[in-house]
Amino acid sequence: MCCSGFFVYVRRVKLRTLKLTPLLVAAGVIGAVGALQLARFDLFERLERMTYDWRLRQAAHFSPVAETNLGFVSISDQTIKEINNGLLGSRFGLYWPRQIYGRAARELAAEGAEVVAFDVLLGELRHDHPPVMVGGELVESDDYFARLIRQSGNVVLAAEQGVVPPPLFRTNAMAVGDITADTDPDGILRRARAFRNYRRWHLAFQKLEERPDYGVDLREAKVEPGRITLPRREGLDPIVIPVDPEGRFDLADFTTNIPPQMERHPKAFTDERVWHMGIVMAARELKLDLNNAEVDLDAGRIVLRGPPGVERTIPVDHDGYFYINWCVNVNDHRYLTQDPLEAILKQDRARMRGETNGLRNDWKGKLAVVGSVAVGNDLADRGATPLQKNAFLVSKHWNVANSVLTGRFIRPAGTAVQLAMICLLGLAAAALTLTRRVLEASCWICALLVGYVAAALLLFAWWGYWLPMVLPMGGGLLTMHGCLLAYLVIYEQKEQRRVKGVFGKVVSPEVMTELLKTEQLSLSGARRSVTVLFADIRGFTEMTDVSRDVAAAYIKEHKLSGQAAEDVFDAQARDMLDTVNQYLKVIADIVLRYNGTVDKFIGDCVMAFWGAPLTNPRHALCCVRAAIDAQRAIYQLNREREVENQRRVVENAKLEAAGLPLLPTLPILSVGTGINTGAVTVGLMGSEERANYTVFGREVNLASRLETVSGRGRIIISEATLAEIIQDDPSLALSCIELPPEKVKGIRDAVHIYEVPWRTAEFAPSEHTAMFTAKPTPDTGHHMKEPEAPAAGSKVQSEGQVASPDAHGS
Repeated sequence: MCCSGFFVYVRRVKLRTLKLTPLLVAAGVIGAVGALQLARFDLFERLERMTYDWRLRQAAHFSPVAETNLGFVSISDQTIKEINNGLLGSRFGLYWPRQIYGRAARELAAEGAEVVAFDVLLGELRHDHPPVMVGGELVESDDYFARLIRQSGNVVLAAEQGVVPPPLFRTNAMAVGDITADTDPDGILRRARAFRNYRRWHLAFQKLEERPDYGVDLREAKVEPGRITLPRREGLDPIVIPVDPEGRFDLADFTTNIPPQMERHPKAFTDERVWHMGIVMAARELKLDLNNAEVDLDAGRIVLRGPPGVERTIPVDHDGYFYINWCVNVNDHRYLTQDPLEAILKQDRARMRGETNGLRNDWKGKLAVVGSVAVGNDLADRGATPLQKNAFLVSKHWNVANSVLTGRFIRPAGTAVQLAMICLLGLAAAALTLTRRVLEASCWICALLVGYVAAALLLFAWWGYWLPMVLPMGGGLLTMHGCLLAYLVIYEQKEQRRVKGVFGKVVSPEVMTELLKTEQLSLSGARRSVTVLFADIRGFTEMTDVSRDVAAAYIKEHKLSGQAAEDVFDAQARDMLDTVNQYLKVIADIVLRYNGTVDKFIGDCVMAFWGAPLTNPRHALCCVRAAIDAQRAIYQLNREREVENQRRVVENAKLEAAGLPLLPTLPILSVGTGINTGAVTVGLMGSEERANYTVFGREVNLASRLETVSGRGRIIISEATLAEIIQDDPSLALSCIELPPEKVKGIRDAVHIYEVPWRTAEFAPSEHTAMFTAKPTPDTGHHMKEPEAPAAGSKVQSEGQVASPDAHGS
């Protein structure tokens, strides 16, 4: 194992190891958030609606796009007070005669109002109301109201939750508009339904409902194939009316006296489409054809067409709901013409008397809504909207009308856009988190978050486009960032444990800790001053040959072949590998202890260096001291093996007497070491797929050549290394022994070399290890013998070299 893997990891951990898993995490987050978007859980829908409320409130600071022909006739507490005090000549209670509304309609029509829409539910006739004297005759209040709205020709009456005006009113009014207010689960009115289907029962069914003794409520009727079931109050059996496939019934089931002009088999009911009151008002102004509207709820749109060039598309959901663009409130006098109802009634009374001087005509061309702003009675019509907690809900009508008039609706993004935003923000968060530092990535995420919010707000305020915020930002952006950060923390902790376990064998714990803490480590080619060490195990090749010959002799003696012979050679190979590993481990451990970097194992040779990748100003001294300790550690290992060999000699005598296989003698090896210091090139060498962080150059080659001339059990250093250790440890430098210059391969001039003594009395060679202390070197043939410690008084010469001692020896 060499250091290249560690440095490749440091450089490419996010480009290679982190390729697949983060992508799976990102895909999982995007998939999960997308599934939440498609599932439309109420929690997220509610949160998104809250962002809609916030956007509406912020958009209120912009100038709204609104028509100026909107109007409101308010029924206030003051109105109730004045009418009750006899404004019209008589005192009326809270439930006024319908003729009062008729008078208001007449006056508004006289002033030129385009539409008069009553946000007041008139669901039944009131025969108990006092009649009206008209032209000398008394006219029922309801009849008088019907007459006045017919004359006006522009009145829209209210329908709500299946309650429609009686035929007397409905047939004389211009149209009927739905005023139902459907709040969301949180009680806020945000949406309106474009239309509702109201069921109009045949007169025979209505008469049946009117009779209390029958106890029928047509709102609870069950329409089933072939019959209509009318539930009745408790204790009475339901009434079942047979119908044909077209929904027709036999009138004879209700009466035996069928008038000649009446159809015998009429339809039990007809469904009538009643549009929202605001849509009805705007349709009158734009001349939109509501009867031929193109309704495509599956596609999410309703298209209304009028004269050539006039077309409005209402964005709706599958149930026909659309969001109200609340841009004109009750107090906005820029766009909303306002008068209290009592003022309108006073003008009508004056007009009827012929007192036309001083009359105002403020309502020409206006779309007038008559509604309540009173409190504390049945006329109170308040509730929560996105803008206010206690707003006048009558405002929904002119806001809906304004959207149709201007063509500006709240247009929520479609499912495809919602999913696209989740994907885009999720991918952006993944890219930033994986390619930036944590703090930098978090800052970018915050900036992206703010930018997205600003874009969503501007799109909403200027064009009414509702860009989703909750899941794209909370899920695609923040959740992605959080999940990947958590993954990186967990992964990096796991990787650091793995790195410490694996690469702790290659570099020292101190170096590894520094590398793991370093954010940016330059692993490209660089010129650095380092000290390089080569340490080779001597005699290993000879020992291998001898061991192989012994194994071959054993196979021949015992006549083994096939797998049995292979097993003997395998055992011999394992023994050799175990032996060399023991020696290499001793050297590598000491290199790491001195914060060196094990570059590679070349057979039975170790290459290591100091000074890179982390700078070490004392790299030469660390290297030399590591070499000294390595020699002494090898010496101790050999002594232990000598003791074991002596024990085996005794044991083998017993085994031989018993005719058993003998124990092999453990080989005693030594190490030759060459060290050189100089400027080299450091960096990654190899390809993108496989690279080695190493050092190379002339000084590396010289260190290798010095190892070849070192012989057995010797440490040979160059003049450059000596110059370095003179500064850091003069006493060690003084102990070094100058040797004759050596001519080495690849170097033109002879090299000045020095031997570092490492022996003390404690490490004197034994009779068994002495044979390894003087052998010819492979390349030069020179004989070198281990010197004694330098003689007292040896001096460092002025040129920086160490003077040769007076005596040599072991």
